[in-house]
Amino acid sequence: MLDRPGTPLWAPFGPDLVVEGDNLPHLRALPDGAFRLVYLDPPFNTGRQQARRTTVTRHDPIGGTRMGFHGRPYDVVKGLVTRYDDAFPDYWAFLEPRLEEAWRLLADDGTLYLHLDQREVHYAKVLLDALFGRECFLNEIVWAYDYGARTTRRWPAKHDTILVYVKDPEGYWFDSAAVDREPYMAPGLVPPEKAAAGKLPTDVWWHTIVSPTGQEKAGYPTQKPLGVLRRIIAASSRPGDWVLDAFAGSGTTGAAARELGRRFVLIDENPQAIEVMRSRLGAGVLVRTADP
Repeated sequence: MLDRPGTPLWAPFGPDLVVEGDNLPHLRALPDGAFRLVYLDPPFNTGRQQARRTTVTRHDPIGGTRMGFHGRPYDVVKGLVTRYDDAFPDYWAFLEPRLEEAWRLLADDGTLYLHLDQREVHYAKVLLDALFGRECFLNEIVWAYDYGARTTRRWPAKHDTILVYVKDPEGYWFDSAAVDREPYMAPGLVPPEKAAAGKLPTDVWWHTIVSPTGQEKAGYPTQKPLGVLRRIIAASSRPGDWVLDAFAGSGTTGAAARELGRRFVLIDENPQAIEVMRSRLGAGVLVRTADP
C-alpha cells in the first residue's frame, strides 16, 4: 500500500517500511537507537554505470535471424531493465554523514555491517575506527565467489569485504547458535558427529552470487544473495527486531528479515529499486514516497 504524505516516517509497531528518496534526510528523521542491526551496501564508486540487461528470445516466422528447435526461426531481443550511476566526485563527502547516522541509529547492543569492495574499504576502515572507536571493530568478513569474467593481467578480483562494527564492544548481540553451519573442508579430521553438524563459518564466506538465470534473481543489478543476508541477520539480531538497510536496492535485506521474523526499514532513491521491492516483498509493506 502507498503511504499518505505527511504521516510520520517511524511507527515503532507499524508495518514493514520501504522508503523512496535520498536516504540521508530519512535517516535523520529516525530516532536514536532504533535498530539492533544496520546493513549498508552503498554504491562501490566503480566510476561506471551499473546495469542489468535481459535477453528474450521470440519466435519470428518471417524475420527471424537464428534457427532454433525443429528449425523454428527466432530473434534475440535485448533490453535494459535497471541501471544506476556508480560514480561520485567526492565519495566520502557522500558516505561519511550516512555512516554517522548509522552509528546514531544503532541500539546500544547493535551492529553495523558495511559492504564494500577493494576500491574503498580501506578508507572506510580508517573512518569507522574514528567514528566508532578502534575497540568497536569486530570483524572483516571476506565474501568470496567464483563467477564472471577473469582478467589475465592480474589476480582476478572475486570477493567483497564486509566491515563489522559494534556500538559497545562489551555488550553487543551475537547469536552463533542461530547461524547456518558449513561443511568441514577436512571432515575426516573431526569426530563424525561434528562433521555431520558442520562448523560455524569463519570470517571468509564462500557463497555464490545470485545466478543471472536463477529463481532468486529479482531483476536489479548488484543484487546480493539471500544466504549472505540471512547469515548476517540471524547472527546480529533477535526475532522481532527492526533491521535497517539504507541502500536497499533489490530488497534482499527485507526478504531475509521477513524469513527470520524480523521487521525492516528499507530506503532507496532509485524508483526502479522501489518497483523491484514492491514486487518482491508484496503485501503488508508500507511504501512511502513523500519527503520525511
